[in-house]
Parts: sequence; structure tokens; C-alpha cells
Amino acid sequence: MLSKKFFKFSVMCLIAVFMLAACGSNDDAETNGEGSEKNALEAIKDKDKIVFGVKNDTRLFGLKNPSSGKVEGFDIDIAKALTKEILGDESKAEFVEVTSKTRVQLLQNGKIDAVVATMTITEERKKEVDFTDVYFEAGQSLLVKKGSKIKSVEDLKKGTKVIAVKGSTSAVNIAEKAPDAEVLQYENYSEAFTALKSGQGDALTTDDSILYGMADEDPNFELTGGQFTEEPYGIAVKKDSPELVEALNEALQALKDNGTYDEIHDKWIKK
Repeated sequence: MLSKKFFKFSVMCLIAVFMLAACGSNDDAETNGEGSEKNALEAIKDKDKIVFGVKNDTRLFGLKNPSSGKVEGFDIDIAKALTKEILGDESKAEFVEVTSKTRVQLLQNGKIDAVVATMTITEERKKEVDFTDVYFEAGQSLLVKKGSKIKSVEDLKKGTKVIAVKGSTSAVNIAEKAPDAEVLQYENYSEAFTALKSGQGDALTTDDSILYGMADEDPNFELTGGQFTEEPYGIAVKKDSPELVEALNEALQALKDNGTYDEIHDKWIKK
């Protein structure tokens, strides 16, 4: 009789142990956030900072100042102003260098929260990232040495070499607009402009906003041909982040409403 009671007691104890273990697992899951993962905006507010991917080689938009070691430009000031709107303090913006080739990968890997780096909104890119509203309207153009015979994209015929940057929409566009020209692709704008100045190409193509910075740096070069594409810049965030997109859009609209956007634009874009 005693053995039966002992057997029943043992079984009940085992059941209780399993139930406690199951409850513990559920508690751990809730503690670790499983099944209730925080969205991108909540994660930003928890860590109390926004990490932006920005260019370090794009004059007027994102260029590292060799004297201070800080990155400066239109994109940088926009990112700071957005951070102030969302977190109340522009100093809570942090910056990580990206290129046209690396920015999506860094975003998807969680190394950065958002990309503010002269990134054109395209249908193809929308498959990989989410975009905010347009924050800058640009258009692709050409940069040539003063006195060049190249006056428009129609002059990029067989035998001409056009320089572009890897991973940019400009490289794709120019291959379509000037199929007979040879396209030379470089890692970043600094390398691309150096190649143009050393005579490795006949023209450099990218958004006019970036080319204005190069022409400002070296007056021996000028823009030609006007805009032959539309390049609306957007702020990119990780796919399926509607709360963060909404917060950035609301902040961007606030900057436009209170005049901050115009101040930043006029500070950097003098054209």
C-alpha cells in the first residue's frame, strides 16, 4: 500500500517539476522578448541614440573634416535635427561611415538604424529596405574638365570612358543612357574624382548635388548636360519598420514646418 502511495506521490512531483520548468521557460521567453520583439523605434528609444549610416567622402553632404575629424554636411545636419525631434537632443545622433556599396548590408546587419547618405529611392531598393518621404530632390548629371567636348549624355559615344561609383543608381543609369561608352566603377566618390582628375575617364557621373561639391572643390571642373534622371533621396531603414518610418517622416515634416530644413539646405546647397 505504501509503495502505491509513494509511486503516486513521485508521479505528482514529476508533473509539478515539468509544469514549473514550462512556466520558467515562458517567463524567460517573455523576459528575453521572444514573441514580443521590440520594434526599431522602441529599440532606439531604449538605447537613447540613433546610429546613422552616412557618407564620409561626399562634399556638401557628408565629408570628414581633416582638422576636426568630424563628418560634416547636409546629410549630417539633417540627421542631427531629426534626432533632436525624436529624442530631444541632437548629440544623441551617432555616425557610421557607409558607401553606396555597403549601406544596405550594414542596415540589414543591425550595425546602423538608418541611412542618410544621398540614397535614391527606387522600386528595386524598396524590396530590401523601407524609405521615408523624399528629403532631397537631385538628378543625375555629368562632371567634366572645363573645355571638354562632352556637353551632354548624347556625347558619351564609343571610345569615351565614364566614371561612376559601385552600388550607385548612377552606374546603372549611365549604362542605359550611354550603352556605347565604357563605364569605369570605383569604390567611392573620392576615388572616382581622383580618377577623373588624373585623366582616367572623360566624365564622371552621379547626382548633380554631389557633383556640385566636386566642382566647388576644384574649379577646373564643371557640370554639363543638365539633369537626365530624377534622383529623389530618402532615408532608409530596415525592412518592416513602419513605426520608425512614421517617426522620421513626422520629424522631417516638423523640420520643414519650423524652417530648420531651409536653414540647413541654404547652409550647404548654394545653387
